[in-house]
Amino acid sequence: MIDPRRHAEHRGGIESLLRSIPGFRGYLEKDYRQESDHLLRQWIAERLQQSKRPLDQAMVALIESGRMDRLNTWERVKRQLDALALRFRSVVRGYSGFFDYVRVDENLLNQIYEHDATLVQSVDKLAAAIEQTAGGADVPEATVRQWLRQIEDLDHGLTQRSQMLKGISSR
Repeated sequence: MIDPRRHAEHRGGIESLLRSIPGFRGYLEKDYRQESDHLLRQWIAERLQQSKRPLDQAMVALIESGRMDRLNTWERVKRQLDALALRFRSVVRGYSGFFDYVRVDENLLNQIYEHDATLVQSVDKLAAAIEQTAGGADVPEATVRQWLRQIEDLDHGLTQRSQMLKGISSR
């Protein structure tokens, strides 16, 4: 994951000049934090959506093999992936309560970046597990239930992130 604090390494001449204007530097930093937050959430949502494609293939295989009794659980995985992706996409851009301040508590910002890195790893791990095993109908029911637990954990992680940004939780 890209650390928005490293943006300074790729700054152009005009931006460097603008940063010397009193007050403008804080505005740019706020904008970078908001954009980084938005891009991260969009990437996570897209990764969750991508992981649904193999589920469709597996559900077709279940139907073809006459194992329709398992479709409900698989459909639940798809619905929960959709709901979680929607939650990531629909968070208000920039979390005004957090990003409106020019000065941000660096410790809290670091905690949020660490939390985000954990979310990214967890999403990628879940998506990879689904993509690797969901191509056929022979996936054990316990594996599908494990995916559901992972989705719930990610949902909880997003709630924790929101609470951190609002100052309710420290992680």
